[in-house]
Amino acid sequence: QVQLAESGGGLVQAGGSLRLSCAYSGRTFSDYAMGWFRQTPGKEREIVAGISGSGSSTWSAASVKGRFTIARDNARNTVYLQMNSLKPEDTAVYYCAAAFRRSYFPLTALQVDYWGQGTQVTVSS
Repeated sequence: QVQLAESGGGLVQAGGSLRLSCAYSGRTFSDYAMGWFRQTPGKEREIVAGISGSGSSTWSAASVKGRFTIARDNARNTVYLQMNSLKPEDTAVYYCAAAFRRSYFPLTALQVDYWGQGTQVTVSS
């Protein structure tokens, strides 16, 4: 059984930075493409960034490109989302996601096999 545990969310002023972490436990970590999604009330969960199992391929949404960076450390079974130049519209619950042997991005929510519990990110103006 795969388990994902996010950490690093919180309250930050616009223009600030946060780094989210997602600790993975279970089967071989490198078998899973990993992604970060976010969701606000009344809206569908949307993909923010994704990374392949080896870490050689990444993807990010146009709304965060140049500000957010996804990375993974397969030795530590952890995926990260570095968020810089945060804006109030980045406020959301952020979810870590694992998709078994997916190699094409962007990931969709239907392709995700496992979800974390979510971590709140709030950006004040």
